Amino acid sequence: MISRRGFLIGAGAAGAAAVTASFRPWTLAASSVTSARSGPLVIVSLYGGNDGINTVIPVADSAYHAARPTLGYSAGEVLELSDGLALNSQLKGLEGLWKAGHLAIVRGVGYPNPNLSHFASMDIWQTANPVDGTGPGWLGRWLDLTGSDPLRAVSVGATLPPMLRGAKQSATAVTSTEITLPALVEPALDALCAAGSDRTGVLADVAQSGADLVQVRSQLDALHAGQTGASTDLSGQLGIVAALINAGAPTQVYQVSLSSFDTHADEKASHERLLSTLDRAVSGFFQAVHAPAILMTFSEFGRRPAENASGGTDHGTAAPLFVAGHTVKGGFYGEEPSLTSLDANGNLVHTVDFRSVYATVLEHVLGVDPVSVLAGRFTPLPFV
Repeated sequence: MISRRGFLIGAGAAGAAAVTASFRPWTLAASSVTSARSGPLVIVSLYGGNDGINTVIPVADSAYHAARPTLGYSAGEVLELSDGLALNSQLKGLEGLWKAGHLAIVRGVGYPNPNLSHFASMDIWQTANPVDGTGPGWLGRWLDLTGSDPLRAVSVGATLPPMLRGAKQSATAVTSTEITLPALVEPALDALCAAGSDRTGVLADVAQSGADLVQVRSQLDALHAGQTGASTDLSGQLGIVAALINAGAPTQVYQVSLSSFDTHADEKASHERLLSTLDRAVSGFFQAVHAPAILMTFSEFGRRPAENASGGTDHGTAAPLFVAGHTVKGGFYGEEPSLTSLDANGNLVHTVDFRSVYATVLEHVLGVDPVSVLAGRFTPLPFV
């Protein structure tokens, strides 16, 4: 069973397609929705397991230097914050957001009984289900609850991540701000979408998927505003997001991604390049966007405190994540994990459940009761 918009993908010159399955119309109880208090939510997925310890660096902790004799940074090599912590030197743009009071750093984010597999842990983060990572995405459940507009959530990229796939609704995936349909396809699609007495059951769902595609194309055409293509790098992805926000798109959630954080060997230079890419893209986004927005990063896990023999780090557990935006209350949230009181695998013990971060943005950014999405109550954090 594939949700109606699970594979609605727009490509600048390659056309698009929609795959459908039967679905039940959803009626949202009025009590489940509150008023959103911030701009759209922009999620930056960091695939591979970002080394949080060398991102937000415990530079004043002797245990850090003992664990990382070659990978560690000294005080003169970092961007000092407070509480003995510092940013990697490649994050100068984020440092500017911190000084302006618009960067929240949530420390020690993880979940109980952490899984060290990339795939299993990413499934857990994307579904908000720490038991086995199965079920609809956490934002897919939000989509199921809140209507049917195919532009409520947009993923920039050729695939749609599990977090944005619901049981009945899913986000739209685009690779540019245009959808061009092949000339031979367009007449058939128009005929397929036409109303008729025979449009019942699965055929009605197929017709609705075609109508969704036409609607998305029409809206993106109206919002195109001179964009002639899109880069696939993170700056290009966030450039598309900024253009859509500036043009007044109805989208409430955007997702972009950056890969290659699985730094088992020769980490230092490659990790610095990745952080520089992240910093440049996020800084450019906030310079380009003309309306309030909340940007949040996450990765499937952090890295082990101790460096390995290959000049890298192995799969870890808890790590910091960033939340930035003009309505964000900057500062540290959550307790810094201990580098000496580790778990049985020599990894950090988490101090903040990632579902508390989700609960915060669900309630205060998207305006929905987080319990209805997370199937449980998790204490929000006051960063918005």
